[in-house]
Amino acid sequence: MPTARVDLHCHSTASDGEYAPAEVARRAHAAGLVAIALTDHDTTGGVPEATRVGETLGVRIVSGCEFSVKAPWGELHLLAYFLPPGHARLEEFLAGTRAARHRRAEQIVGHLRRLGVAIDLGDVVQAADGGALGRPHVARLLVRHGVCVDMNEAFARYLGRGRPAYVEKPLPTLQQVTELVHAVGGVAVAAHLGDHGTDGQIRQFQEQGLDGLEVRHPSHSPGTERRLTGIAQRLGLAISGGSDWHGDLELGDSHAPLGGLDIPLKWLEELETRRATASRETVPQNRRAIT
Repeated sequence: MPTARVDLHCHSTASDGEYAPAEVARRAHAAGLVAIALTDHDTTGGVPEATRVGETLGVRIVSGCEFSVKAPWGELHLLAYFLPPGHARLEEFLAGTRAARHRRAEQIVGHLRRLGVAIDLGDVVQAADGGALGRPHVARLLVRHGVCVDMNEAFARYLGRGRPAYVEKPLPTLQQVTELVHAVGGVAVAAHLGDHGTDGQIRQFQEQGLDGLEVRHPSHSPGTERRLTGIAQRLGLAISGGSDWHGDLELGDSHAPLGGLDIPLKWLEELETRRATASRETVPQNRRAIT
């Protein structure tokens, strides 16, 4: 009997994915997945729609979100799982990060226009269609207008770090986000660390509230996966993995097809166990004795 498979990192049009949340759920079912984590950037807005469709198809939708936080090398992405959509404190924080994304998109468009690339912020907002704005929305416009041949060229020429239209994001600290995630009942996992995932660095992240590592990712070589898995085992961290799927147009070294990586259901179950532990640890000391 085949092993039940999941995908714990994917995106929809609620942020910078290509397909609506309902379609993501349908494609997860078609891929033979029993569960996915919808981890859109800075929003849980797509989770209710995906959940409604997933329930009819027998696909569990884990409510997730991909945060961006400060890191010694610049930026770390943090996958949070088991978040309650609509939670007031969580939504207030995410509304602030989405507003910062809008300001960043405005600055990026300004840089592009000064470089002679005639696109408008309104077109970027329209492309996002209510989703959290991101550089992929700008990249798709550059391709649509014939400025670049594909998304990879858009980032390599204009939008990647160090390129002429790149704009830094104002970022919260890792500890600020892990404290928020734990307060609302979730767990926090460092996404696609790659070569940045040294033993010492991950120990520091663990001290700041990190619960786990995304060890299986399209950008990770087998050696990187083995190294990160070993660190997670030594430090008692959970492990996760996923395709980082944004749609059919954005595959390659950093993205795989939905369900394209072998992520066993057991990993999700272990994250749920970690969730229960994290929730107990966030209870104030003077309440723990109450039974």
